[in-house]
Amino acid sequence: MLREFTIYRPRQVARFVKTLFKGQFTIAGIGEFQFDNGKVLLPDTTDLQKMTVFKEINGVIATMQA
Repeated sequence: MLREFTIYRPRQVARFVKTLFKGQFTIAGIGEFQFDNGKVLLPDTTDLQKMTVFKEINGVIATMQA
């Protein structure tokens, strides 16, 4: 399932990833991401913005599980 987020809201994206568990999503202006086992997978890129978003979303997911 591909979902497009027009506005980047880390908690909203984290809730989506945690609920669906496996799939992909796109954030407008940032790019496409894959996720599995309720975590965003490391993007195959050197794009600093994508890496930052990857870390931030997984951090929010970790705090939701605590």
